[in-house]
Amino acid sequence: MTTQMTRASAPRTVTGKTSRPVRGTAADVGRPGFAWAVPATLFFALFAIAPLVMVAVLSFMNWNGLAEPEFVGLDNWKRVFDDPVMIQSIWLTLLLTFLGVALQTPLSILLGVWAAGKQRNRAVLSAIYFVPLLLSSTAVSVLWRALLDPNFGVPAQATWLFGDGNLFGAQSTAIGVLAFVSTWQFTPLHTLIYQGAARAIPEVLYQAAEIDGAGRFRQFFHITLPQLRNSIITSMILMVVGGLTTFETVLILTQGGPGTDTTISAYYMYQKAFKSFDFGAGAAIALVLVVAATIISLIVVRLSGYDKMRGTMEGMS
Repeated sequence: MTTQMTRASAPRTVTGKTSRPVRGTAADVGRPGFAWAVPATLFFALFAIAPLVMVAVLSFMNWNGLAEPEFVGLDNWKRVFDDPVMIQSIWLTLLLTFLGVALQTPLSILLGVWAAGKQRNRAVLSAIYFVPLLLSSTAVSVLWRALLDPNFGVPAQATWLFGDGNLFGAQSTAIGVLAFVSTWQFTPLHTLIYQGAARAIPEVLYQAAEIDGAGRFRQFFHITLPQLRNSIITSMILMVVGGLTTFETVLILTQGGPGTDTTISAYYMYQKAFKSFDFGAGAAIALVLVVAATIISLIVVRLSGYDKMRGTMEGMS
């Protein structure tokens, strides 16, 4: 009896060697599992939640950055939404966000699927195309400001195509420039997302489609796009948030002009807070942007069913 108990309590051996004891879980060593999330939670609370709460409080204050803040209730909110420039900035922000999604999504999908293939020189061309990812928004804006300068840039040398060459002198062309520069800069990022997702699609799906006589176009619309569904939603959410918070591009390229024709909400917030020293109104505009980005992202997630996280390869083994 004693011998059997001794054998039962001894650690298992493999090829005559005593195996190492298995480490216990967090609960086994007396440490709760949620303790591992405490550092990340504190970091998020300190650098995200706390500043957001401070901005919300500041939106009800009158503060010029020097004197003591003075509580004014909803006065900042009334002034902001009674300002026609603010209303215009909201529509311009939504327009630029829509143009960004409409332009970048199809380009990113096509380039990502192509980059995931096995074409000749694909790696070299992809590396060149991804160069904008290495540049900051400020560097990209300075670059295109120089290239599109109405006096010394490309438009001045090609008046037959650009007319007087001043692309920043009218609202329609200025918005077109902003949409183009954002597309040039951020399309490679979303292309990288689609490239990784396209490479994860099982080759057996395409082989079965070829056997059934499906061509490239039918394979793309019936296999590739459905398999990229989750990546498309993720990419669109990033585009929406990025479009709503665009700032450096407008600051350097147009400075909100001509007049206020390209004054988007983020730039208008900068003007109110750091040019007019009206930090209460600037905080109100910032809070509007945060709420708008959150609501739009939740709507996209909800309508797409992305919150259920359904797999695109269910049933495959």
